[in-house]
Amino acid sequence: MPPYKQVTMVSEVLLVDDNTGDTELISRLLKRSAWSAHTHSVSDGVEAMAFLHREGKYSRAPRPHLVLLDLNMPRKNGWTVLAEAKTDVALKTIPIVVFTASEAMLDVARCYELGANSYVSKPGNLEVYTSTVVMIGKYWFGIASVERQREE
Repeated sequence: MPPYKQVTMVSEVLLVDDNTGDTELISRLLKRSAWSAHTHSVSDGVEAMAFLHREGKYSRAPRPHLVLLDLNMPRKNGWTVLAEAKTDVALKTIPIVVFTASEAMLDVARCYELGANSYVSKPGNLEVYTSTVVMIGKYWFGIASVERQREE
């Protein structure tokens, strides 16, 4: 028996990263997983907040069960997105995993102060990167219980 729950419902994941190589790889890895992840990608914080608030072209966007958030992006950075989402009553229960290149302890501390549910540094090695993404998925959709509620 695998060390994680088998999930039959689709898990909605919002990828917030301006590196399309990262979002494409993460998307492929999560789609191949045992937990049926459906990914959505945006390339900056302005788009992320529009998606989360279901504004404009995102008016029919699903509520994500998990957000993977990079910190360094154009227009609105990850710290701002994190702060806005975690102080918004309608969004604060969505788990946000900061998945970024920074290993700086000040960045880690600041993200947790702003309400991040987890902080993971992106590995530079492809094999380790791949296993890290798989482990994030296993944890959030196979071990942890995520809120699967109110599609408005």
